[in-house]
Amino acid sequence: MNVPALRSHNAALVLDLLRTAGETGISRLELAERTGLTPQAVSKITARLRADGLATEAGHRASTGGKPRTVLRLVPSAAYAVGVHLDRDELTVLLADLAGAVVALRRRPVDLGAGPGPVLDAVTEEVRALLGEVPSGGPVLGAGVAMPGPLDHRAGVPGRVTGFPEWAGRPVRDELAARLGLPVVLDKDTNAAALGLALRPAAPGSFAYVHLGTGLGAGLVLGGAPLRGDRTGAGELGHQTVRLDGPPCGCGGRGCLEVLCLEAVARGELAEAARILGVGAANLVRLLDIDQVLLGGRVVLAAPEVFAAGVREVLAGLDLATPVGLAIGRDAVAEGAAWLTLAPVFGK
Repeated sequence: MNVPALRSHNAALVLDLLRTAGETGISRLELAERTGLTPQAVSKITARLRADGLATEAGHRASTGGKPRTVLRLVPSAAYAVGVHLDRDELTVLLADLAGAVVALRRRPVDLGAGPGPVLDAVTEEVRALLGEVPSGGPVLGAGVAMPGPLDHRAGVPGRVTGFPEWAGRPVRDELAARLGLPVVLDKDTNAAALGLALRPAAPGSFAYVHLGTGLGAGLVLGGAPLRGDRTGAGELGHQTVRLDGPPCGCGGRGCLEVLCLEAVARGELAEAARILGVGAANLVRLLDIDQVLLGGRVVLAAPEVFAAGVREVLAGLDLATPVGLAIGRDAVAEGAAWLTLAPVFGK
């Protein structure tokens, strides 16, 4: 696989259109129209992509005049990426092809509180086992790792992870890259999930992915791109204070949305948890004027209609017409983690 060829901005534009066209493919003329490139430039780029095994013919399409147009499509098996979701109590690793489809998956319990050493040993073990399942020994571009924040996305280093301060300052990205012999990208779990959702066909231009699992957070997408903030601090929805005299939170604050919501879940009061989640979602809508709220995480997915209905009710009561949807799929974070590596191939 000729990775340097992918560094061309125009090649990335073409490759992304091949990706979004899916199995039906897209013609060179359509590629030229949508990219603004000349037909000659598109022909050169697609010839190079085909030579590198990234694109192939997908048949022919009737033309309004002249010979039928050749249709091209992406070759998903041309390369792979690893996605790692390091949750507080569970590790999920998966292998995704160039189109983001999951081709292999491994899962095991972990305890983030056991400390970075034992946990990173588990990540290394599972990823190495997963790499043995790469179809036909295809190239693996790298690994994306998603974990709870706060963390520094650029440096690849966690901060004082809520409830697990022993992770602060550990060079997780560089340590895993050295262990695995692969490029590694580290990001917050909610940012990774939001990135994966943003790259799906017909994704809204701006949305908040609100994740309720072992913790509560949000991934923000504005103008089609994730909003991380200068210090990767955007989206810390769970630590928004909503009750000044509320119970203490692991972050050091009191009355945070996360502690209130998780306490309601622990009591079995899911409707109340949904109402609290709705308050947080409403604050995001009013602050950012987003197009949609997407709910996910294991707690939400265990009772999806309860949470969707509860959040919608809060928004409606505040005259906010923003649609509320569900990010279906237990592994949205791990899949998004793979996209941390795949997205740059497509100029994202």
